[in-house]
Amino acid sequence: MTKKSILWHIKKLRRGVFTTSELCALSGKSASAVVQGLNFLEKEGIVLKIYRGIWTEAGNDKVSPYTVIPFLLPRHRAYVSFISALHLYGIIEQIPQVITLATTSHTKAIHTKIADYSLHQLDPAFFDGFGWYKDTGSFLIAEPEKALIDCLYISARKKRRFGRFPELYFPESFSFKKAEYWAGKIRSGKLRACVRKKLRILM
Repeated sequence: MTKKSILWHIKKLRRGVFTTSELCALSGKSASAVVQGLNFLEKEGIVLKIYRGIWTEAGNDKVSPYTVIPFLLPRHRAYVSFISALHLYGIIEQIPQVITLATTSHTKAIHTKIADYSLHQLDPAFFDGFGWYKDTGSFLIAEPEKALIDCLYISARKKRRFGRFPELYFPESFSFKKAEYWAGKIRSGKLRACVRKKLRILM
């Protein structure tokens, strides 16, 4: 693909983040041809490779570590939860060094050029309680109450994960009744009882 051709397709997407597969579909070109063109543009300083198959135009100030999230797992959804979500809601002041995500995929770490992500696997039946951040459609985030219960859920399964919190500041809008509701959605009776016990300590 020519430099002009690939840039034209990138502009056509009208999005800060785009993927190799999207450009292949738009252009009708092979993955190798598209990647070759993108690599050339990266050397020119025109685009930046964020992660495998994920790109952005260099210097695009609309791209943030959060807008990349929907592209990290092509076959699975992921939403911001745990410590990162609690920070975005102002419940935790400390800025997390790693963005924490909930997913039904395997637990793993993803390192990209703009941020590091820690993905934690939830039971598919418990993968709920999230929506678009401020209705922007840019990334998915847990409700405040679900984010807290997600933390307690993981800490009940893996003692070293989210077992301790920095100081928590619950706004008046935070509903412990709703948190209890989400705790009740945990299928395992043993895990459910453990999470409820941890929640009562925080209430």
